[in-house]
Amino acid sequence: MELRQLRYFSAIAKHGSFSKAAEQVFVAQSALSHQVALLEDELGARLLHRSRRGVELTEAGRIFLAHASAILRQVDDAKASVMNAAGEPSGKVVFGVPHSASNALALPLLQAVQRALPKVELELTEELTGNLVPQLRSGQINLAVLFDDGTLGEFEQTPLLDEHLSLISPATAADRPLAAVSLKQALALPLILPAHPHGVRPIIESAARAHGLPAPNVVADISSISILRTTMLAGMGHTLLPVMPLQHDLASGALCAVPVAPVLSRRLMLCASRHIPLSAAAMAVSQLTVALTQTLCAEGAWPGSARIAESP
Repeated sequence: MELRQLRYFSAIAKHGSFSKAAEQVFVAQSALSHQVALLEDELGARLLHRSRRGVELTEAGRIFLAHASAILRQVDDAKASVMNAAGEPSGKVVFGVPHSASNALALPLLQAVQRALPKVELELTEELTGNLVPQLRSGQINLAVLFDDGTLGEFEQTPLLDEHLSLISPATAADRPLAAVSLKQALALPLILPAHPHGVRPIIESAARAHGLPAPNVVADISSISILRTTMLAGMGHTLLPVMPLQHDLASGALCAVPVAPVLSRRLMLCASRHIPLSAAAMAVSQLTVALTQTLCAEGAWPGSARIAESP
């Protein structure tokens, strides 16, 4: 297996066409087809299917594309790290952010990278936390913000901040609490929560078990922040989330938030692979992210967050 074969295959997958891919990688279409055939023979699987609509990936092709993309990215990172060993970091960094943290982090991080690291190309991808883990593991992304649920031991981890969960309700809800509520009271309300095991769901269920309380009264499993928001505004229920993802509607008065006792919180960690070295650019973005989150927290620009207390 050769790197050029991986590049050829990735180009075909990207363009959905042998002819367009051949133009991109500057080889004859016949040579491109020959190299893909050799790759399929080596793997013992058909990767591409030709149809009237163009070229489509088979199931084996979709699986292989994820690995090919990760390998090519690591090769590019290795080249960039050597070239920038004594200079300003440059190159592409793919950074995964969960839906519920992107509202707080995405724009400030993009702006900070443009100011401090002008030669770095930052690609942000917004995903469910459960989808970010395998992408980080395989090298499809360089860095990811993940929630510390006790299962991140396979990654290098840097604590960022804690976020407190609040009970968030439609302002028009007749059963909306007007003051702080107990966890027992919150769990009894009709709740719209991310599906297990995404987001805050494991935290809430674990807290219920720890305090000997019934499982949350979930009326809808919704892992999309935008759909969850729409559902709440339609009056279908309440949620237990940090306030930042719904800050716009809380500020407008469409939604209301009250504290929950005992306090529920989630810890955000900046994670990287233990087995794939970070490029100089990714390392610089990592350091910038840690400093940025501390600033956002200290300045109140990340509502509901708290700096992590240093161990004595």
